[in-house]
Amino acid sequence: MNDDIDRELPMDIADALRDAEETLAIAESCTGGLIGAAITAVPGASDYFDSGLTTYAYDAKRRYLGVSREALDEHGAVSEPVAREMARGVRDVADVTWGVSTTGVAGPTGGTEANPVGTVYIGVSHAGPWGSEDSYATVSRYVFDGDRADVRAATVEQALADLLAELEAR
Repeated sequence: MNDDIDRELPMDIADALRDAEETLAIAESCTGGLIGAAITAVPGASDYFDSGLTTYAYDAKRRYLGVSREALDEHGAVSEPVAREMARGVRDVADVTWGVSTTGVAGPTGGTEANPVGTVYIGVSHAGPWGSEDSYATVSRYVFDGDRADVRAATVEQALADLLAELEAR
């Protein structure tokens, strides 16, 4: 990975987080740290970016994010429930305002009928003020075309776009 990262989305996210005085943490599986790299490509990211966790294995998802054994057993790592628990988990463990998660099948192997290669779940969670009942998490499912690098790049772009859409909606 080099530093030739498109900074438009990360810069828009930086502006929105700074303006709102909010913070971000990321839990990545299939993207392996690429979202964190995109976020930190913007100078001054330490103003709003707390941490990024690459939780590739089941045990890492449980240990660092609190993803339940039941969600992993019943739905598998590439699923809406696991993406939701990852987004909430990283938000709460890092004690930040926003959490983003990615889990998917980047390929070239590992796909199933239910989750073919290119299937990715992206979670975005928000922590509202205590007592506001304003906290939530969303998850979207995508199927991207291309090879492993294409799927991972598309996932980074979409995760950033999903986060920005949530930031702008608040």
